[in-house]
Amino acid sequence: MKSWKELEPAPFIPEPCTSRAIKTGNWRTRKPIWHEERCNHCLLCWLYCPDSCIIVKDDRMIGIDYDYCKGCGICAEVCPDKCKAIDIVQEVK
Repeated sequence: MKSWKELEPAPFIPEPCTSRAIKTGNWRTRKPIWHEERCNHCLLCWLYCPDSCIIVKDDRMIGIDYDYCKGCGICAEVCPDKCKAIDIVQEVK
């Protein structure tokens, strides 16, 4: 086993920036599809999304930010059974 001194340096981003500057949505293999007509705007998806991809305005969901969504499916899992306003589908690129 190598000591920490023998490890290769990790890649880095040469200029300081925020995570907003690095779009990660292209990592996705599955994509959430929001069905507005089924949504009751409970915002559980917004609460549980680990990447803050649920777009909310005036206490209502208005969309998904696909530039940063990694397709984890948590939003669809927490959407109430009576609504099922979010489906997860295979990403087509």
